[in-house]
Amino acid sequence: MSAAHDHPATLPGVSVHEADERRNGESEALLVDVRELNEYVELRVEGTALMPVSQLVARFEELPRDRPLLMLCRSGARSGRATTFLLEQGFSDVRNVEGGMIAWKNAGLPTRSGPLDPGEGDL
Repeated sequence: MSAAHDHPATLPGVSVHEADERRNGESEALLVDVRELNEYVELRVEGTALMPVSQLVARFEELPRDRPLLMLCRSGARSGRATTFLLEQGFSDVRNVEGGMIAWKNAGLPTRSGPLDPGEGDL
């Protein structure tokens, strides 16, 4: 692991407000939720891709390398580890959504809950 990613303070991050703006903006950033399916069903951001951290090592190559990735979890810890992992795999534009779903919900940003629609959470 490189020295640049040893400390969470140096991890590239975005606020929940910036993440919301970037996913709807010109950059077409992809919000990737790394929580487990049961957490995702309970509360999620519409339009996110679900890739549980438990599957990330096996599936990370499915993620696009040609658009910014914004990693999201419950509080920012798992998504921080996922951000570090993806940067180590050569992804160049990956950021951790600081505070995760807790901060997203507390900021009053839109969320969904309940059964998934067909295709919801797919890459």
